[in-house]
Amino acid sequence: MDNREKLKNLVMDVFLLEEKDFSFELTWEQVDSWDSLGMVALAVGIDQTFGYHMTVADSKVKGVREIIDLLETKGIHFGD
Repeated sequence: MDNREKLKNLVMDVFLLEEKDFSFELTWEQVDSWDSLGMVALAVGIDQTFGYHMTVADSKVKGVREIIDLLETKGIHFGD
């Protein structure tokens, strides 16, 4: 499974989304459960899935695209 698929599955699991509701352009404003508790769960999932421990500053990401950008700066590749 590639990193894009791993992130997609993680976001869907954390925020209880169906596949039809997921997009790589998804933002926190579009997901009712993307609150501070949801962000903690997502950060734990990112640590477990990708081995990157998000900082408090990192937790200010506003969407899936920003998460990809952040992880790519840390050497985790998502391809094109």
